[in-house]
Amino acid sequence: MFHIALFEPKIPPNTGNIIRLAANNGCRLHLIEPLGFDLDEKKLRRAGLDYAEFADMQVHSCYEDFKKVVAGSRILACTTKGSRPHSEIAFEKGDVLLFGSETAGLPDAILSSIDKDCRLRIPMLPQSRSLNLSNSVAIISYEAWRQQGFEGGQ
Repeated sequence: MFHIALFEPKIPPNTGNIIRLAANNGCRLHLIEPLGFDLDEKKLRRAGLDYAEFADMQVHSCYEDFKKVVAGSRILACTTKGSRPHSEIAFEKGDVLLFGSETAGLPDAILSSIDKDCRLRIPMLPQSRSLNLSNSVAIISYEAWRQQGFEGGQ
């Protein structure tokens, strides 16, 4: 399956929604610290509806530690600064879908380390700034899974 990675997420309900999403689509979820909340926070649990026990989730102390765990996997930066629409790439099993924080996105240092062809964006109207993080993760992760024929789903 795929990896979903959240770089320094700030809003507990978004992460809770993504925990639930990962539990339902089989993606492995990576949270890269520092987090803007405590993992025991009530808002996080409420949004995740106790799906955390079903999600394959790992917390990393920093981006470098995270990269060691996913070494050998292609990292796709999912960003409003992406150079190509998410629907124009052929997703591969094991791909990492990397998302930035709700308030700052991905830092330039990380973006510049990822090949331009691996920086994806969701098409939006020109006057739009961004989508909600959990919506963006759902759109891109389900497109990736769709391309794999929803393998393992029903």
